[in-house]
Amino acid sequence: MMNLLKQTQDIFKPDGVLSTLLEAYEQRSGQLEMASAVAQTLSGGKLVVEAETGIGKTLAYLIPAVLSGQKMVISTNTLNLQEQILSNEIPFIQQHIDPQLSAICVKGRQNYLCLYRWQQFAVHPQIEMFAPGKTQKKIERWLKSTTTGDRAELPWLEDDSALWREISATASQCLGSKCPNDKACFITELRKKAAAARLLIVNHHLFFSDLALRREGHGEVLPRYESVIFDEAHHLENVATNFFGFSFSHFQLLELIKDIKLSAALLPEDKKEQVFQVADALHIRSEHFSAMFPAQIGKFPLQGFIDHHPDWEEQIQALSDRLASLTSTLLNMVIEGDVWQGLANRSEDMQSRLNAIAGLLEIPHENKYIRWYERREKTLVLTCSPIDIAAELNTVLYPEVRSAVFTSGTLTVGGNFTYFLNRLGLDRDTETLSLASPFDYKNRTMLYVPAHTPENPFPQPDQNNFSIKIQSIINQILLASSGRALVLFTSLSNMRKTYPFLVENLPYPVFIQGQAPRNKLLKSFQQETNSVLLAVASFWEGINVPGESLSCVIIDKLPFEVPSDPVIMARINKIREEGGNPFMDFQLPRAILALRQGVGRLMRTSTDKGLLSILDIRLFTKQYGHLFLRSLPPSPLTRELKDVKSFFEN
Repeated sequence: MMNLLKQTQDIFKPDGVLSTLLEAYEQRSGQLEMASAVAQTLSGGKLVVEAETGIGKTLAYLIPAVLSGQKMVISTNTLNLQEQILSNEIPFIQQHIDPQLSAICVKGRQNYLCLYRWQQFAVHPQIEMFAPGKTQKKIERWLKSTTTGDRAELPWLEDDSALWREISATASQCLGSKCPNDKACFITELRKKAAAARLLIVNHHLFFSDLALRREGHGEVLPRYESVIFDEAHHLENVATNFFGFSFSHFQLLELIKDIKLSAALLPEDKKEQVFQVADALHIRSEHFSAMFPAQIGKFPLQGFIDHHPDWEEQIQALSDRLASLTSTLLNMVIEGDVWQGLANRSEDMQSRLNAIAGLLEIPHENKYIRWYERREKTLVLTCSPIDIAAELNTVLYPEVRSAVFTSGTLTVGGNFTYFLNRLGLDRDTETLSLASPFDYKNRTMLYVPAHTPENPFPQPDQNNFSIKIQSIINQILLASSGRALVLFTSLSNMRKTYPFLVENLPYPVFIQGQAPRNKLLKSFQQETNSVLLAVASFWEGINVPGESLSCVIIDKLPFEVPSDPVIMARINKIREEGGNPFMDFQLPRAILALRQGVGRLMRTSTDKGLLSILDIRLFTKQYGHLFLRSLPPSPLTRELKDVKSFFEN
């Protein structure tokens, strides 16, 4: 253990490998402190590290992880970070620190092409609908050279490609060892490489998908590992909630019916007719079932819907019976080929999930779950989610690993780790470390919050004139900053109201989320220095635009979640039932962490500078405001627009 700690510290010291060989390396005391803490934890235990922007946390955990010699999983929330680690940090480590290191990025199966499905689809009459001749030739040329089958190698393929959905290697359609392409299969080859590699780089979705499979005794996605390091760990509760629950969607059902009909096209006429008849009957019943639910988009408690539909059990039973009939028919077709067993398994699995969510099938510890439904634009989803994931993690994860490290730029609330520890079921004595950003916020940034006086009151977000008032303020700030701003909203409606006003009043290009794909929008924003980007939701984090193009971040209001979300409501109720304070223990910490993520878009390098603006006077009019302020970077505060103008003039 001491040897690992010393080896790690030697690499990070002033005359170590990093300072002498890594171009543009800046020595940071916080990076060394984090690397030392990770090295000590890897002998056994848990560590939570908040490492703000500029610490260099990726190398701080990767180097001790590699030096430990353990079989290790690095789990991130985004594919971008995975690819950065694999293309930047790993080659450097292999060249200068551990030439024997074997590392591989393991993605979800849907990221890889299935050779069998491609061959089946390539001869199907419907292929022209999805892939014109030119596209087919591109795929065929790629298949002659690729060793991975990873769709990331096809930059020309659209993110939401209908073709890829037809030919990707999803688990539900896999024939396993019975597949005629088993020996050439990209997934089979990936598993061999993963078993041999010392470092597995995955995303949280794949990691928890693997945990959920292990929990149910249905095999595993990842080979066995000794320790795990979670980067972007503030996402873990949400991701784990998805995978420790289960869902049934109208879209999945329609996909099953479509795949059945594609496969049936090659059957003898009498059997094809039989399959089509059962599939069509299910389709009709599923459309009837979906139409029962209100058209209003959003998430709603399922129990409230059931209480207003006395025929609920009858409707569920009818849909369940159709799925059972389909499964039986598909099993009768297994003699025609192995693909039918996979389709039958999918049908049976959908039926059991439907019955469990709908209440026809008893599930263990039922009171620990919340049932809800979501109406989306093109589908209906029924879901059963765990109210608390802490117990699950203490059962299926923590006892199974030697060590676990959790890190992110935003884990504390007012300098305290209690919220994060509680939500993930970590002991109060878990080792924690908080490392502030080395960036010079005091001299390179300013925080503006509108003034609020009896003579000149500024509206609160719940007042009718709030959206009108902030449009004017945002416009004035953007004129002072010469554009160069990311404007973050907590709601689509506020964003959409503000957009036409700014377009009419600003002499700069104004981009709005939804106008183009995310990457294209960001590229345009970065290239057109004086432009403005309006966004919600996903743009609050993961945006990395260093330099002059992003010299101002404006946030419309404090990002409290709408408590009507069924899972959020269930968690609030649970805290209340246990005698806690849902607002202080849950809602407030979540809002603070979200705000910190948004604010973090401004300073991405030590040479960046600019304005942070939060247009919510509750920072000063509400008692909880001081907790938000304590969690923000140490930027000088002003309540006057004239100071904002002076800041940019200077």
